Amino acid sequence: MAGTRTLTIIKPDAFAAGKTGKIIAHLEGAGFKLRAARVLHLTQAQAEAFYAVHRERPFFASLTRFMTSGTCMPMVLERPDAVSTLRSVIGATDPAEAAAGTVRKLYAESKERNAIHASDSDENADREAAFFFAEADRI
Repeated sequence: MAGTRTLTIIKPDAFAAGKTGKIIAHLEGAGFKLRAARVLHLTQAQAEAFYAVHRERPFFASLTRFMTSGTCMPMVLERPDAVSTLRSVIGATDPAEAAAGTVRKLYAESKERNAIHASDSDENADREAAFFFAEADRI
């Protein structure tokens, strides 16, 4: 998967607001191919396990509370240079700082309710995709 695939999650705020289709269309318009997707409501244990890298940070509790507040949609996306391209396409974490035309500028509510997650490295993309999808699901 390294280099060509990454994981993204349409977060509960965007999913509940009916922005899922628009976000997927935006990502496909940027050249991504959808390789795996599922809809789920994370449990507290799942959210804590997925975001364990942030356990010591002050926002950990609010992040896991938010991610368990509703339905989300993890997806594996594919295209060359997937991780850095996706991070560019979604924009800065704070939508007020995101570039025009990015997913977060268009669809995010706030820095915490920012519509979408994106892996930050090839290694994390592999680990995060394996958290949600079996290898057979990512073909």
